[in-house]
Amino acid sequence: MSHLDVGEAVELIQMEYAEMPELRLTFWQAQRLWNLPEELCRRALAVLTASGFLARTSDGAYIHNRSAPA
Repeated sequence: MSHLDVGEAVELIQMEYAEMPELRLTFWQAQRLWNLPEELCRRALAVLTASGFLARTSDGAYIHNRSAPA
């Protein structure tokens, strides 16, 4: 999926978390799950974290922030 741009990667990740609200992934698990290049995955997760859609746990996992707007 390396042909995706950041916006498309963000959309893909949002859809997965919407379908599986209890999803809890480390960076490396997320990168592997969506088969994204490292930098693209980092940028997409950073966008989603900055927007409040995702939150990071104390152990570094990415989780859906249910208080964020859908």
